[in-house]
Order: sequence, then C-alpha cells, then structure tokens
Amino acid sequence: MSEFVDAAANPVVRIGRHPATTHAEISHTGLRLFIERGFDQVTVDEIAAACGIGRRTFFRYFPSKNDLPWGQFDDMLRSMREHLDSLPRSVPLRDTLRIAIVVFNRTPPEELQYHRERMTLLLTVPSLVAHSTIRYESWRQVIADFVAERLDTSPSGLLPQTIGWVCLGVSIAAYEQWLKHEDASLSDLLDQGFLAARDLMLLDEPGPR
Repeated sequence: MSEFVDAAANPVVRIGRHPATTHAEISHTGLRLFIERGFDQVTVDEIAAACGIGRRTFFRYFPSKNDLPWGQFDDMLRSMREHLDSLPRSVPLRDTLRIAIVVFNRTPPEELQYHRERMTLLLTVPSLVAHSTIRYESWRQVIADFVAERLDTSPSGLLPQTIGWVCLGVSIAAYEQWLKHEDASLSDLLDQGFLAARDLMLLDEPGPR
C-alpha cells in the first residue's frame, strides 16, 4: 500500500503517523528536507506531506516556504522588545543592547543543530538571503525604536538607524564565525563582537526621566 493517500479535505496524509501540529515540528521537518535536498528543490506540498498535514494547515503556521527557516521570529522580536524595556535605565545603552541581543540569540542545547542548519540556509541560499532583508528590517527597527526612546529622538533618525545596522552587522559576523567553527560558542562570539564595537556606541544619554 502506498505510504500516502489522497483525500478531498486533506490531500496528503501520512498513514500511521501523528500529524505535526506545532511550529517547531513543522520547522524541524522542513529544515531536514532543505538540508538533504536543497532549499529550492523542496516544495510546500512535500513539507506538508512529510509532516502529515495539508497544504492549508502549513500556511496557518508559515506565510510562505521562505518563512519556515525563521521559525517564530515575530514572537521572538516581541520578547526582545520586552527584554530591552525591562533592563534598568542605569545600564549604559551599549551594554543594554549587548545583553539583550545575546539573550535573543540563545538557543537550547537540543535546538543547536537545527539552529546551525537554519542559519546556514539563511546566510547562503540566494532566495533566502533576499527574503531576509524584510526580517532584518523588522529586527533593526526594534533596536532603533529602543535607542530612540533612550536618546529622546526619532526612531527614523540617523543615529538610531545606524545603531540598528551596527548591531545587525555584529550579529551576522558572529554567526558567520559560529558556522565556521563548530566548537565555538555563539553567545561568546556575540559578546566579544559587541565589546569590540563598543567604541562605536559611546553615546551621551540624557539623565533618567
């Protein structure tokens, strides 16, 4: 008997397998297929079939195939914004950003290999690199909004936007080093990168309001 059956309501269902029902399960399955066969060679229908779900269900979790490697990125951005806001104003701005970004990029040990595969795709697959521009813009805007609030200026101004780009550049450089050296600690690389760039963010802040 074929491993798959067709049905009007759920076109591709894996027999004898509980369907994937979380972002993480679907993301892990998709990542495995991307690594095995190449991102551009895998379709949404094939990911859905491997997860035991229908195409429509896939799109309830991810707007597109390009969004799958990003996981629950919007939720993570909200958490980073909340973490930034929770840190004491007595902590210098540059240190607040360093601490929050290191925490944002922490990954549980059991997820490290998936995260490595995810970042390899995001930094090397041309179609994903192009799509990443949208995600990076959202990430940078969280930084710019926070910097603007601390410096009492506009989030669209040159300084907040520049700091957003600096933070993104440090983060990507750390990830590139991490992917080259399997025994490296991503948190340590991020921390070292921000410490190396600290002179770029020696900012005069207004006193606590």
